[in-house]
Amino acid sequence: MMELNDPNDLDDPIGQTAPVWAVFGDLMAGLLGAFVLILVGVLVVQMDLVASLKEEVEKRQIEEQRRMALEKALAIPMASGRVTVVNGRIGISGSVLFDLGSDQLRLEGRQLLKSLVPPLRVYLGERNEMLMVSGFTDDKLIRDGNQRFADNLELSAQRALTVTRALIEDGMPSSQVFAAAFGAEQPVAPNTDEKGRARNRRVEMAPVPKAPTQAKPHE
Repeated sequence: MMELNDPNDLDDPIGQTAPVWAVFGDLMAGLLGAFVLILVGVLVVQMDLVASLKEEVEKRQIEEQRRMALEKALAIPMASGRVTVVNGRIGISGSVLFDLGSDQLRLEGRQLLKSLVPPLRVYLGERNEMLMVSGFTDDKLIRDGNQRFADNLELSAQRALTVTRALIEDGMPSSQVFAAAFGAEQPVAPNTDEKGRARNRRVEMAPVPKAPTQAKPHE
């Protein structure tokens, strides 16, 4: 007489296969989750990149518009060749404004500065900006018998102040202009010959944003 085996002792293909499919399902779910995370990360990076590129394009467009507006405002002085505009900075040769080693304005330079005031006032007023007047020199030590200037930095400072005061006297609001001095720093040409040194003896004017005003605390 044949005895029946205990059902628990029989091989159960379905029972053995089910855990395999369960593990496989968990693995696929994990892989899908990882893929989704990677995809989200890539999309975030792409969105940040697009935003950065857009911001850079808008910044360049604004700078180009400012440059064009400044050149338009100074079209007449620029046409004379005595004024240049490079990267938003108005350049005037030192020889137009001052004699060598002097901080006293030449007549030609004073007339030029006077012609710049009206267009610059309009330009600055429309943009709520200020004008920074910067003085520069070459790298040759000052040979001044009267010892009026201690060094090139002081000479550049006095020249910047002279130009700033002239602009104010000719109608530029004092709240819209200030002076800065750089001496022989930031040359635009090598100081190896007279041509290069002449280019470095200059005054530049650059529109800059006004510092944000802070509300006064209530007393």
